[in-house]
Amino acid sequence: MDLTLNHFPCHATDKIRYADTDRQGHVNNARFATYLETGRVEVLYHPDDPLVADDAEFVIARLTLNFEGEIQWPGSVSIGTGIEEIGTSSVTISQAIFQDDQCVARAETVIVQVDTASRSAQPLDDTARGRLQALQLDVGTVE
Repeated sequence: MDLTLNHFPCHATDKIRYADTDRQGHVNNARFATYLETGRVEVLYHPDDPLVADDAEFVIARLTLNFEGEIQWPGSVSIGTGIEEIGTSSVTISQAIFQDDQCVARAETVIVQVDTASRSAQPLDDTARGRLQALQLDVGTVE
């Protein structure tokens, strides 16, 4: 089964800028992580209802990125985002980047909520946990 944007509960779009390209004329690999950030931020820090606690912030503990194709300028990319696993203070996010309906990258990111003062892991509250559960993926559809 081919992975599509519709496998993900959250969708974001990012514009490809000329400055995103490299010597070979395609989008630089480092920009893929920037596009993934667009999708994550829309889930974690939505301006109307951010998930992070008032005295905390999210930090990336791990990012695994698999390149499956090139991204070409000009155009845009769509980013699919869903929750794979919810821990005590962490969340595993599954994402994919699409250009012209083709999956060009897949990623898994572990994000940890940390206390801003102590810099130690801080448990997710029940509200955040409930909202994350509503965004969980059927893992078998995105593997």
